[in-house]
Amino acid sequence: MKGTDQLPRLLKKVLHYQACVLTSGFLLVSLLAVGCSSTPKEPAVAGGKAVGGTDEQIFLGDTIEKNYDPNVIMKRGEAFFEKEEYAEALVEYNHFLDLHKTHVLAPYAAFKIGESHFKMAKSIDRDPEPLTKAITALERMRKDFPGSRYDAQAQQKIQECHEWLAQMHLFVGQFYYRRESYLAAAHRFEQIIKIYPDKPVAPDALYFLALSYHELGADDWAADNLTLLAEKYPTSKVAADGRSLMAKLGGKKADTVIAKESSATPFSDARPHASPSDSSDLPNIPSASSAFGALKLPSANALGQSFTACRLGAWC
Repeated sequence: MKGTDQLPRLLKKVLHYQACVLTSGFLLVSLLAVGCSSTPKEPAVAGGKAVGGTDEQIFLGDTIEKNYDPNVIMKRGEAFFEKEEYAEALVEYNHFLDLHKTHVLAPYAAFKIGESHFKMAKSIDRDPEPLTKAITALERMRKDFPGSRYDAQAQQKIQECHEWLAQMHLFVGQFYYRRESYLAAAHRFEQIIKIYPDKPVAPDALYFLALSYHELGADDWAADNLTLLAEKYPTSKVAADGRSLMAKLGGKKADTVIAKESSATPFSDARPHASPSDSSDLPNIPSASSAFGALKLPSANALGQSFTACRLGAWC
């Protein structure tokens, strides 16, 4: 009887053990299935910056090899440039040049420094500093690596920078003109004619310079600039407006006087004023560029009114 009573107990223990084994196996299989089906996470990137299409391992760690290896440094710079993070790209390109000035990719790094500065320029109504830095960097690249394969691209990019700067001068000059600050506007338009006579905005600068002179009461100088506009840019979009303004001035054409000395001193508020007795001998003021001669603005006495002078080159 005792053996018979112990059989059910033994059977219960066996069944309980089998149930535990089956339960454990089921849990293990479930965990493995969940682990296999989960999507692997993207590798972490230093500083929280994910760079698409790039091996993120170049951003991880702080080893000597990664800080000095030219290929790794260049890859980081290119990755940041691709993501339009130009400030970070500049750090890498400059770091590359500091360590590997004689490397085969050194001219490329120097070119990318200038291009990064250029990309940081937003629009013509913003600070021109990125453009001036781009010009400086690209000219240094052409000097340090003469005849490189990136020389032609650098020249083209420099011309684009100058075109932007010319448009900025025109934008600021038109802003002053709308505010009826005609002398300050004239200074801006003069800068364009003097420095950028071959840029597309030069005809507009001549026309608005004539308008500014007209508003200042100096119709002779306005006529000079309109004459130059008709002669140098007859097919420009402002040529017809120039002819209309010339007709408004009575069709008067004054002979354009070209300054004899190309190094003539530009206008400043320190320029001595002509005395009344000498006013009849004042020369006509041409709208000239470095190609046409140096342009001088009229003095306060010559215009017969008071004003506050604005020095050239002031971004205000």
